[in-house]
Amino acid sequence: MALNITRGFVWKAQKVVVYGPEGIGKSTFASQFPEPLFIDTEGSTNLLDVARLPRPTSWTMLLAMVQEVKATSGCCKTLIIDTMDWAEQLCVAHVCAIHGKKGIEDFGYGKGHVFVKEEIGKFLNLLQDVIDAGINVVLTAHTQIRKFELPDECGSYDRYELKLGNKTGGQTSALVKEWADMVLFANYKQFVVEIDNKKKVRGGARVMHTVHHSCWDAKNRHDLKPELPFEFAQIAYCVPNHEVGEAAKPAAQPAAAPAAKTPAPAEPPKDTPAAAPAEQAPPKEKAKEEKPAPPPQEKSPPTQEKTTPPAGDNKTAAVSPRAPDNLQELPKPLADLMAANSVTVAEIQQVVAMKGYYPQDTPVRNYDPDFIDGVLVGAWDQVLALVVDVRQIPFQ
Repeated sequence: MALNITRGFVWKAQKVVVYGPEGIGKSTFASQFPEPLFIDTEGSTNLLDVARLPRPTSWTMLLAMVQEVKATSGCCKTLIIDTMDWAEQLCVAHVCAIHGKKGIEDFGYGKGHVFVKEEIGKFLNLLQDVIDAGINVVLTAHTQIRKFELPDECGSYDRYELKLGNKTGGQTSALVKEWADMVLFANYKQFVVEIDNKKKVRGGARVMHTVHHSCWDAKNRHDLKPELPFEFAQIAYCVPNHEVGEAAKPAAQPAAAPAAKTPAPAEPPKDTPAAAPAEQAPPKEKAKEEKPAPPPQEKSPPTQEKTTPPAGDNKTAAVSPRAPDNLQELPKPLADLMAANSVTVAEIQQVVAMKGYYPQDTPVRNYDPDFIDGVLVGAWDQVLALVVDVRQIPFQ
């Protein structure tokens, strides 16, 4: 086996984690990354003029969105999960539904938290594929204050930490921090002063910390200053596809365009009497020659092409005719997955009956909620694959 050794810097998409207290501006900060696309898990971007996907109502739907972003080249330059701790709640609900548990503590001995940690690990691997596709990934998260004890010292103290894996000993939080290239902790810069023998808090400027401190977690690979104003411009040069690198392109294009247009208006005033009528005549003749025949002939073939594909492509044919009409009666996680994949209620009833869970005429709204969450939503990929297989069977 030949060794493929490379040397020097490798400039690639960045994995950034931004965490801080609520309302400090994490979403606004993330929206300034190049061509951002939000997966808004908590609905905090409604007042931001940004591109966003529908709010995922299940862990399965969130994974499907990330996979679609990875497969769709050019859809964005930065994918933002806002926020990661709300996405973790979807993961916890998913794990409980799959194993038929009412809560994560019902597993006993911390097994449920281990399952959550494994799911988060798979999710980060999926985000790594997005990075390999050249898309920056930004995870925002809230913060919490937790007691911390030094192993080699007596006593403990409070420190800021990611609001992830609250009851797993920080395992989920550690995974996310290890995965990231930059962990930025945003906070208000406050200090206590003594006025008239009374201690009062002053300050309040928004800053971000970029290196580890005993009171918070942070890191970077770009030799940033330990404390910076909480502005994207401070780290813009660390992010690929930033507009600074593309500034030369728009400047060159306008220079060529006006050069071709300026000579044209200068000639017409001199030759206005003779040249003008001679140039106006040919475009009218060309327009007449192009208009009559081609349009009616081109309209007929597309209708023939649309009728042929349904035999092979089930997904494209199912978009319009199979539009479900009663999804509002179903649980929202299932309804969202069905709408996103153009799956009808009848198809769900058919595959459920094939597996022997319920008779085919049983309304989906009458299914056991645990069956819907654990089987239909939890194993949606298998359900969708079975629906596709059924569509491909002729003469059912």
